[in-house]
Amino acid sequence: MLSVYIHIPFCKSKCPYCDFYSAVPREESTLDAYVKAVRARLFSYAEKYGARPVGTVYFGGGTPSALGAERLCAILAAVREAFPVQPGAEITTECNPADVSDAFFRTLKAGGFNRISMGLQSANESELQILGRRHSKEDVENAVAAARKAGFDNVSVDLMLALPGSDCETLKTSIDFCASLGADHISAYILKIEPGTPFARQTLTLPDEDETADQYLFMVRRLEDLGYRQYEISNFTRPGKESRHNLQYWRCGAYLGIGPAAHSFMDGRRFYYPRDLAGFLEGRDPVDDGPGGGFSEFAMLALRLTEGLRRDVCVERFQNGGDLYDAVYRRAKRLPKPLLTADSGKIALTAEGFLVSNAILAEILPEE
Repeated sequence: MLSVYIHIPFCKSKCPYCDFYSAVPREESTLDAYVKAVRARLFSYAEKYGARPVGTVYFGGGTPSALGAERLCAILAAVREAFPVQPGAEITTECNPADVSDAFFRTLKAGGFNRISMGLQSANESELQILGRRHSKEDVENAVAAARKAGFDNVSVDLMLALPGSDCETLKTSIDFCASLGADHISAYILKIEPGTPFARQTLTLPDEDETADQYLFMVRRLEDLGYRQYEISNFTRPGKESRHNLQYWRCGAYLGIGPAAHSFMDGRRFYYPRDLAGFLEGRDPVDDGPGGGFSEFAMLALRLTEGLRRDVCVERFQNGGDLYDAVYRRAKRLPKPLLTADSGKIALTAEGFLVSNAILAEILPEE
């Protein structure tokens, strides 16, 4: 199965914490030119990969909703023309709650979208202001209601934790708000100050490592109490509502990314488009990024998931997969039990282990 990722590099304003590639378009014609360029790329890839069935399509950004529903549907129509999109494929777009309306969601639904990812980040107005978000808590309520009214039965909401001045109580407000919306899926990310962003040039009062860990573990417990199962470091779901697109990444499946800053993994090779909108519009080729999908990479991604790294899957995927798994297991079983569970068939990190996953992976995985 193949997954397709479409990067929409446009935002109506830039959030001070964001390091994703995006720009504020000056003219509508830029948006139309972008749709034309993406469609052209899809049709060119169809010549090489067009026989492969597509199981998921994901529009990310930037802010895909800034492109408008009609343009998003035009790109999705090109995906369907270029590739055999499977019946029941998961087709997602990210949205900013300030950009959407009843008509927006009706158009998306009619165009074939069936999953919405909504950028909430926080249900506390003071935190939304710090984050530079254009929407209010009420905007999110209205946006989710509009999506439901249009027929979307799979709505994901994004949250951020360890925000300036935050604690477990402010986080609880945001978590409980997501549950009150009836969110099917919640993605929750620890704020990271990225170099070159406005936040990196400010003096912010952030929770320390211990406080951040307390918030993360509180979130895991609270979401579990509310019926959301953790299935990845930063992702929680109602039964059957996991992000199939992201699981494709974490299980080291094939994916084709289109747009500036979009990455691909096809036939054991990785390639990407530079962070250059003008270059993409001019038709410049992606850059080769070398081979991918080796055992260490596969194991690293698998250990992001609560299902963990399984020996039988390693045996099936790699020529000497059993021996490779056994070597990781020997190192893993020496680590403290609160961090992971490990036996001869599966290794999985706990919530406590996810907090220090980089250190654990460096300890147990072989170098490649």
